Amino acid sequence: MSKVDAPRGRTCSRTLRSVALLTSGVLALPALAGCSSDEADTGKAPAQDIAPAGRDSVADGGTLRWAIDALPTTLNAFQADADAATTRIAGAVLPSLFTLDPSGRPQRNPDYVESAEIVKREPKQVVLYKLNQEAVWSDGREIGAADFVSQWRALSGKDSAYWTARNAGYERIEKIERGANDLEVKITFKKPYADWQSLFTPLYPRDITGTPSSFNDGARTTLKAMAGPFQLKSVDHATGTTTLVRNPRWWGERAKLERLVLTAVPRDERSAAVAAGSVDLAEVDRQTADRIALAPREKKGAGGQPLADGPEGADDKGEATSQQVGEQPFEAIRQYASEQTALRGYVIRKSLEPVYTQLALNGEKGPLADDRVRRAVARALNRKELAETVLAPLGLPAAPPGSHLALAGQRAYADNSAALGEQSTKEAKALLADAGWTPAGARRKTAPAKAGGEAKGDEKPSPSTTEPVKQDDKPSSDGLYIVGDDKPAGRAHGPDTGSSGTHVLAPAPAAAAQGMSLQRQAESLDDDPATRPRTNAAEKRGGMAGAYAPRGTAAPVRAARTIGKDGKPLTLRFVLPSGHGSEGLRSVGDKIARMLGRIGVRTEITKVADESYFKDHIASGDYDLALYSWPATAYPATDARPIFAKPVPASDGSLLVEQNYTRVGSDHIDQLFDQAAAELDEEAARDLVRKADARIWAAAGSIPLYQRPELIAAKPAVVNAGAFGFAAPRYQDIGFKKPKTTKK
Repeated sequence: MSKVDAPRGRTCSRTLRSVALLTSGVLALPALAGCSSDEADTGKAPAQDIAPAGRDSVADGGTLRWAIDALPTTLNAFQADADAATTRIAGAVLPSLFTLDPSGRPQRNPDYVESAEIVKREPKQVVLYKLNQEAVWSDGREIGAADFVSQWRALSGKDSAYWTARNAGYERIEKIERGANDLEVKITFKKPYADWQSLFTPLYPRDITGTPSSFNDGARTTLKAMAGPFQLKSVDHATGTTTLVRNPRWWGERAKLERLVLTAVPRDERSAAVAAGSVDLAEVDRQTADRIALAPREKKGAGGQPLADGPEGADDKGEATSQQVGEQPFEAIRQYASEQTALRGYVIRKSLEPVYTQLALNGEKGPLADDRVRRAVARALNRKELAETVLAPLGLPAAPPGSHLALAGQRAYADNSAALGEQSTKEAKALLADAGWTPAGARRKTAPAKAGGEAKGDEKPSPSTTEPVKQDDKPSSDGLYIVGDDKPAGRAHGPDTGSSGTHVLAPAPAAAAQGMSLQRQAESLDDDPATRPRTNAAEKRGGMAGAYAPRGTAAPVRAARTIGKDGKPLTLRFVLPSGHGSEGLRSVGDKIARMLGRIGVRTEITKVADESYFKDHIASGDYDLALYSWPATAYPATDARPIFAKPVPASDGSLLVEQNYTRVGSDHIDQLFDQAAAELDEEAARDLVRKADARIWAAAGSIPLYQRPELIAAKPAVVNAGAFGFAAPRYQDIGFKKPKTTKK
């Protein structure tokens, strides 16, 4: 899947955006209270796929080469330019006081903390940490209260000289003191804070957080002191590698690996790196995973069916001969066969990543500023079908997420999608009609021809008082518009791959005769699956229905007449990334466009470069519809609040949206987040989070579609690593399985 997603860290930076107008009407929808803790089913978290092995069966030593997207620009996880590589390094070399288990729940890390608990609630919340007495920094100094105090001061937000990306929670601390001895740290909060376990992970030494200069620049390429099973040896830009080695002062279980080398391999080069065998562990895309899955197999698969494990022209050993190739490029086929042989040295480990992909609806302006239109778009979607498109071919669970704030298995999870309502084309059309968008509204009135007047050129005045909206675009064979296309008339069009980067998927005002009759039939159908006409084979395969269908194949029958208001069709601009690895998003986008076509909504798909997708379109609000992802978190009251906070006007007249790129929010949602963050009773805080999620569903600015797949190519000998799911890696256990010994 695409990696042009929202940042995965708990970034809470505030960003000024353009002025926007948001609707704030009361949503008269049922089930807004959310589920109580007794009623809700948290579901089951997807299983990890990491080839688990006991430490006794893991070899001592060795170097693991782990692919990352790029070398980190900073080693300070609290700066705005921190990335996934920063997080991975910090997890291996710095203290994490609490880590997540496979169900996404925070657990105390005994390597650093013997106990951590709330010891006082009134009049102020007090948390007492008792540290592991063996925990020391790599320079020999004990980890203690001074490190906590220094990090709090840097992240409290009081000193703007510190370039921090987030300070959530730290601003609630009133003071930090030494406890009964050097191993105790007592933290007093001026405001109650339910997510206190999220603080001080990672924990940096006071040498880094002590001054603005050391915080801002001192941890960009090196760390003065570390305290993990590994320590940083080098960041080499010439080779594109970051090397971690065993920490000789580590007091816990000794790291199995001698070295952990993080190798920068861009996404579009990942498949080649795996085929070359230059990495031992790498996240890969669907196409690479499919090739690896096929590579170990012989000529026949399950049921004796032949496997397509190479392009046409390859012989039964995966090798090509020039006689078999014909007109195909012989060299390309030989290279493919060679790569397939190399890919046999890998396996695919897969699970669901703790990240969900959503359809974002920009409520800043235009038709989607009306909550009725947003809800109509949302209710037109078959989320189950979209999830199955992505996950079913991988053999992964395809249940659409029922929450914006947690995923199945987490304590805060509950399916609150009923606050929006189930998929219903009929209800979606009714919502649009209530908002004034109707088939009749797409036709504009024209003045009657004057008596004795002459039409311009060869045109004749229409006897009707209305005329269809003028369309300069050409309808394709399946009743969908193709915009910016200069292909010859009459040619069936697929998704645009030309330089324009734009095509529209929406009902044409006139289709083939059979398409028109079927369209009228579709308008009389309800949502009973038994009465739905069948889609053609191309649609079932995920392609554009009808675009490449054989002669005589029926056009899609669920397409409705274009709707509009005051003679203007309802057209939504759907922005999608165009780069390598984004094929899955584009396929989902095409399916969404067809679903919206069934309710008469025209959808203009614009494909843009990955590097500009988020910054220039999502963050700036230059879109109507978009697909991007958000990570799940164990601390939704803190971490998810800026994603769904109501935008507010800034002093310069612009709009402060934080991370709410849909620009849809409400005071009530904000209040529920604030109450949850201050509620120290775990069950009560969970109920408040669920109520906030129900309101977010009702506002229909964000529609979760599916949990993103996590596909990891691994050498078979690599153990305790792969598709981790929610859980944090236990770096000291990662290694290579001991070879089997043969008995004499």
